[in-house]
Order: sequence, then C-alpha cells, then structure tokens
Amino acid sequence: MVSRATRTGAIGAVILSFWMGMAAAQETRGPVTNLPLPRFVSLKANEGNVRRGPSLSHRIDWVFKRRDMPLEVTAEYGHWRRVRDREGAGGWVHYALLSGSRTVIVDADLLALHVRPDGRTPVKARLERGVIARLGDCDLEWCQVSSGGYKGWAEKRALWGVAPDEIRE
Repeated sequence: MVSRATRTGAIGAVILSFWMGMAAAQETRGPVTNLPLPRFVSLKANEGNVRRGPSLSHRIDWVFKRRDMPLEVTAEYGHWRRVRDREGAGGWVHYALLSGSRTVIVDADLLALHVRPDGRTPVKARLERGVIARLGDCDLEWCQVSSGGYKGWAEKRALWGVAPDEIRE
C-alpha cells in the first residue's frame, strides 16, 4: 500500500517535471551559438545561396537577392543556419552571410510612421508594403523603425521580422 505522503510526493514530482519541460520548450537554444531559436537576423550580403542541406555539397535551391532582408533562424548545424523568409521559403545559409542587425519588412499598405508609439500622434511618413526598415526599440504593440531617412513608430502587427511578444530597448 502506498502512503499518502509518497503519493503526494510523486504527484509533485510529475507536476515539477511538466513545468520544467514547458520552460525548456519555451527557451530553446541553438546547439552551436547558444542563442534563442527561433530568432531573427538579416542578410548581410547582396546575394545568399539557400541550400537544401547544411554543407557546400548540397544543391542550391534558390538565391536570396535582397541585402538586409530579415530572416528567421530556425536551426543551427556547424557554420550553417536554417532560415526562412516571411513567405516561409527557406533552407540552409552559411552563417557568414547573416548579420545580427535587425531589420523588418513592412507587411501593410502605406504603413504610417508616427511621432510616438500612439496612433493618435502625427504621422511623419508612410512606408509601402515590402519596404525593409531598420528595427529599433519595441514595446508590446509598437516598434521604432527607420527607412529612407525617415524614423518613427509603427504598429508591430504590420511588420515581419519581430516576434509579437518581443520587447527591445
């Protein structure tokens, strides 16, 4: 017969194990860099070969041709990073082609850049869909971006290249 204390301890161990597993699942780290996965980076070069696997012997499936394009790193293997773009297209790219500089792509037509992170403030400029902008500070709903000599605050939900719950200072 199992005592009440043993049963309670076993249940507690199961719950603790569950919560530790949940925390580990939320905080996935790359095995090479120990940086969070997934994470956003940008394309450093004007062109970047996207390969089917993590080596030069793998076939090139396509070429990214837009410098500063934001990409999401989803895996690491040696000097290779598996990335995807905003449309979900991706593959393996050599790490030397990537930069930690953060950029975003405007995902809305004529996105308003406001003076402050408040939709009631004056609009400084409007950015067309597909424009790449440098990413600055972000709160839960707004990000500061700059492009073409303009700098202002844009609604985060209209940008690709920043996580919905990401805060940057």
